[in-house]
Amino acid sequence: MKKWLFALIAVPTLLVGCGEKKEALPEPEVPQIPEVEILTPKEVALNETIELAAHVEQGGKNVDDAVVEFEVWESGKRDEGQMIDGKLEQDGVYKATTTFDHDGVYYMYAHTTTANGVHNMPKQQIIAGSPDMTKVVPEDEKANNSMDNNMMDHNNDSSNDMDHEEEKKDEKNHH
Repeated sequence: MKKWLFALIAVPTLLVGCGEKKEALPEPEVPQIPEVEILTPKEVALNETIELAAHVEQGGKNVDDAVVEFEVWESGKRDEGQMIDGKLEQDGVYKATTTFDHDGVYYMYAHTTTANGVHNMPKQQIIAGSPDMTKVVPEDEKANNSMDNNMMDHNNDSSNDMDHEEEKKDEKNHH
């Protein structure tokens, strides 16, 4: 009986003692998001080699082991875009080249993934040559000729016409 009583007291005491000696696990380190600064000009000439460039930093230090891919597409033609691998030049600066052969508004993502797997993808608009800005498809609309797009374009045109008619009426009333 004494053995059972001793066991009933000793076992819980040992378990409590073991529970108190647990060391706290270190907090998992959350990797910092890389800071990516696009260095490509926002306006470029036609038929010239254009340097796509981005500077990558993480924690205030240059990142020389990232994977940088430049995704480039013309406004309204996202599905026809191309991916161009960036190569490390020096001090966290990655570069690639491309050429724009006709006037247009283009967009570029600098897809950047660091060695610890963190991804950042800043976007920039690039104007090549002298495009007709009235024909640029806003980036949130689809590039295809779906019925919804045609209706949206039609509604926009008619609302613009109504605005112009109202402006003409206002001008007549002021004279």
